[in-house]
Order: sequence, then structure tokens, then C-alpha cells
Amino acid sequence: MAVTVKNIIPPKQAEAAATAQYQASNCKCIIDKFTVTNTSAANASITVNLITPSGTAVNSNKILSSKVVVPNETYTCPELVGQVLESGGIISTTASAATSLTIMASGREVT
Repeated sequence: MAVTVKNIIPPKQAEAAATAQYQASNCKCIIDKFTVTNTSAANASITVNLITPSGTAVNSNKILSSKVVVPNETYTCPELVGQVLESGGIISTTASAATSLTIMASGREVT
């Protein structure tokens, strides 16, 4: 068994539509850190789904729902830390406003 520590979602602005940010490919992935930083002047919210292989973003896989992040705040998403994606699993995010929230995640891929 090999374990690779990596930046699974490099820093980027979260989109205002549900967007697949990472997919575990031929591995399992353990999320170690997931941060959301509001770089705008207004409150913004983030929703995160952990989708099973061949699934879609629905209420039953919503792990973080419309979490409000105030301007200049960084939220560390404790709800996501330690979660495991099976091979083919996806991290999907939706921001309330495009270009307001910067996201970043690191984790371990296990093969």
C-alpha cells in the first residue's frame, strides 16, 4: 500500500454552480485539510458534497450546507477532515457568489 500526500485542490476561486473540484482516481483519498477564505467585501456561503462513484450532488451527500463565511474569514471545515473518498468519489463545491471564496484542500491518496 502506497500513501501519497498531496494538494488535492490547489487554491482557486469556487464557482457559483456545483463543480467537481477533485476526483479520487484509482485510489482512496483521505481529506486532511479543507479551507474556505472569503476574499470579498460581503458575506458568501459554500456548500460541499462528497459524491460516491457514479453519483450526483444531492442532499444525502451534502456534508457542508450553505456555510456562511464573512469577509476576510478563513473557515477550516472540520466537517470534511478525516472523510474518505472511495476510488471515483468526487468533492463538489457550490459558492453563493463566484469569485468570492477561495478554496484549498490537501489529503492522502492511498493506492
